[in-house]
Amino acid sequence: MERTAYRLADIAARFGGQVVGDAETKVQQIGTLEKATTGQIAFLANAKYRHQLEGSRASAVILSRADADATQIPRIVCDNPYSYFAKLSAFLNPLPECVPAIHASAVVGKGAQISPQAHIGPLVTVGEGAIVGAGTVVMAGCSIGDGAKLGENTLLYPRVTVYHGCVIGNHVILHSGAVIGADGFGMAWEDGRWLKIPQIGRVLIGDHVEVGANTTIDRGALDDTVIEEDVKLDNQIQVAHNVRIGAHTAIAGCVGIAGSANIGKYCRIGGSAGILGHLSIADGVEISSFTLVSKSIREKGVYSGIYPFSDKETWLKSASHLRHLDDMFARIKQLEKEIE
Repeated sequence: MERTAYRLADIAARFGGQVVGDAETKVQQIGTLEKATTGQIAFLANAKYRHQLEGSRASAVILSRADADATQIPRIVCDNPYSYFAKLSAFLNPLPECVPAIHASAVVGKGAQISPQAHIGPLVTVGEGAIVGAGTVVMAGCSIGDGAKLGENTLLYPRVTVYHGCVIGNHVILHSGAVIGADGFGMAWEDGRWLKIPQIGRVLIGDHVEVGANTTIDRGALDDTVIEEDVKLDNQIQVAHNVRIGAHTAIAGCVGIAGSANIGKYCRIGGSAGILGHLSIADGVEISSFTLVSKSIREKGVYSGIYPFSDKETWLKSASHLRHLDDMFARIKQLEKEIE
């Protein structure tokens, strides 16, 4: 498919920024400084890649004002090159267009309401009483449970599962393998065996949320699990029952969030972090990768709990010392008393 090329002047008129150099230069795709070729526009958002400007074959680049004179390549100078790149890339690489249709192999339950402007792909099942909004695309092999609701202009990639009663907002993206609304891990112990607790809540997902591949969001035990607007979840995240994630929070891959944790707005959580159940995390908190959060965080800030790596022998010695911290502390206290 032939791509449309756009002049730098046209791009700046649409997204802002100042063109330096030949404003008639045309680009049709985004590329990296290192690998971009003719017809592509690259960007510099991290100073450690500035050296790549010299040898770049990109037709144009996106730069900050501080780097405006770092190259003679035609360029767009702006305040935030990374967000500019994101907007331009979305413009040059739009999501799949919704072609209204219901594939002949799809199974649609009684009373389901599918907008005439929606697309239902091959081998999709839509449960009884489910609702699919206008402009929404449900790709091959997805399963939409009874009474579930998908908003408008939402995209489900192949093999997404949305359980019964769950509500998905507008402009949501659910990637392949995501499971929305499976039972939370609710069990009661009695007489040497586990009793399953029915999970009767739902999952509510707000507008402009993105959920990565193979991420699972469990339904609430009694009340709902809630993902507020503009939350971004990476791949392979586990969100347990009755968790609430505040608006505009971003969470990287392999994070585990235990039941009834309440995460604030505008938080950033690094990959493989763990958050224990029934904790509260304030708005604007940043949690470093691999950190285990074992108590509530009441104030905005950056929190880390990472044991540094080292060569094996050094690590074993350090771990051995950690086992004796209580004894060492007691000895130090005793020495302090003797010195006094």
